[in-house]
Amino acid sequence: MVLIPLLGGAGWWYFREQPFPDYGPAYREYAYVTNGKSNTVSVIDLRTFQPAKTIAVGLDPTGVAANSKKNEIYVVNTGSNNVSVIDAEKNAVVATIGVHGKPYFIDVAEDGKRAYVANSGSANVSVIDLEKRAVISNVRVGLAPGLARVSPDGATVVVSNRGDNTVSLIDAKLLRVRATLPVCQHPEDVAILTDSSKAFVACSGSSQVASIALAGGHGGSGLAGDRVLALLDVGTTPVSLALKPDGGELMVCDFDGDSISIIETGNDEVGSSPLIGRNPTHAVVTLDNSRLYASNFGSNSVAVYDIDMGRRIATVAVGSRPDGLALSQDQKYLLVLDTQAGDVTVIQKRTPRKLEPTEYSLLTMIPVGVQPNGIVVKSFMMTGPAKK
Repeated sequence: MVLIPLLGGAGWWYFREQPFPDYGPAYREYAYVTNGKSNTVSVIDLRTFQPAKTIAVGLDPTGVAANSKKNEIYVVNTGSNNVSVIDAEKNAVVATIGVHGKPYFIDVAEDGKRAYVANSGSANVSVIDLEKRAVISNVRVGLAPGLARVSPDGATVVVSNRGDNTVSLIDAKLLRVRATLPVCQHPEDVAILTDSSKAFVACSGSSQVASIALAGGHGGSGLAGDRVLALLDVGTTPVSLALKPDGGELMVCDFDGDSISIIETGNDEVGSSPLIGRNPTHAVVTLDNSRLYASNFGSNSVAVYDIDMGRRIATVAVGSRPDGLALSQDQKYLLVLDTQAGDVTVIQKRTPRKLEPTEYSLLTMIPVGVQPNGIVVKSFMMTGPAKK
């Protein structure tokens, strides 16, 4: 009888969740989730994994992005054709910027000065000056542009035009299209190498990925100008791309192939296409290039793929219809958008132990709004007076 409470206390100590790190009273880390059918953004405090605030934005919010140079978040409102600017320190909307018809995504330049929004309903890209909080140009591109991605050097904006199977390359300095390239069918997601020498475009309609040389990129491709280098056959219905931080490999989520295709970016070769789960939609790679996490929309799970070992090492059950993913700043927590369940599953990565051999566990599930469809994490130090 005496040993029972002692053993219970020892068990609690062994299996308890580790305390969250304390970075000081001025540190903030939030996840911002767009709720498409609630016209809101849910703010989750990643210091405590508790809901912090619900912010009203425009109609049908979809894409969301963070500014790496200032404490601002940008939300694309597809239904009201505008962008909400959220002050991350106040967690309040401080500006609304009108764009054109049916925008879905937004991308922010690395210097934090400009943002680019592809307007699928009006065949153009709105260029936003983030200091002035105003549109400074609307650049005409191809039909039904889905995404505009700016290169790391800020020189080129790559636009996937789903309506006419082309890619528009915008000169970001001159704000005009310098090349329009025919590619594969239904181009959608775009990934650009860190040296800005190449772009890769997933084409869901032809099960291919286009490799494109970018003029002016640091990899030497600028000598021959902008051009399509190759059309790479991957799994069925590639819908999204995840580039390793070191740029050596590109991971392609093949929705109808239940696989990920791994492309060697240096020589444009598809290395392998291992099965990952039913209907993978999004993937994210850890900063140390060691692990890939993929959301399996059709099997309500997240797959953990060890890149060095070349195999799936775990599958973690989450909520219904998982889609978007994000990692916490310390890479120890994976946030999963459960689009049908209306919540965010938090998966914890921990050090396996003898009596607790699993490396991944479900930490919590946080309710958000109806149809969450975009997520971004922002960590920063408060610039004004900070309170705990």
